[in-house]
Amino acid sequence: MEKSTYKLSQPDSCECPFPMSFSQITQSLYLGGVDAIFKRTGLSSRNITLIVNATAEHPCPQYEGVECFQVPVLDQPHAPLACYFDAVAERIHNNQSGSTLVHCTAGRSRSPTLIMAYLMRYEGVSLRQAHEWVLKYRPHIRPNAGFWRQLMEYERRLYGKNTLRMAATSCGVLPEALDGQETIYYVNG
Repeated sequence: MEKSTYKLSQPDSCECPFPMSFSQITQSLYLGGVDAIFKRTGLSSRNITLIVNATAEHPCPQYEGVECFQVPVLDQPHAPLACYFDAVAERIHNNQSGSTLVHCTAGRSRSPTLIMAYLMRYEGVSLRQAHEWVLKYRPHIRPNAGFWRQLMEYERRLYGKNTLRMAATSCGVLPEALDGQETIYYVNG
């Protein structure tokens, strides 16, 4: 499969040595698990001034100079994460004072979902492109089926069409590329 060219600012390297560490998605946007918020040196060295805490189960840290926005949603298919897509995307977009860390418990489902919504809204990429981009820098992401459906509804609202659909496979219900020529199932993690 040939990768598309994106207009996003690409980070210099993939920072993904451990499953729950910081993963740099753009020059000023990071994805991580809950352990990332306790790495004060890591937050400082990346100039993190905004933390989006996409968990209901972990409180926001209180650090001087760091704003925290909590998205109290559980990692369950019926959880209404889409209610936060616009608010989170706007906060990330408006954070001009530094970088943003979006985290959930493991950095696999809620936080990548929010980042893909941001990329669609403010970077003008399709859901398929947003997924490929995040997957490149954090290979073990795995949004749950409900979050995929919410992302597809968001993509349709933004662009009037979908680039992915849900398909039943031997691995369960997974997103499938809609390009008319090939079948690509996004199986990861």
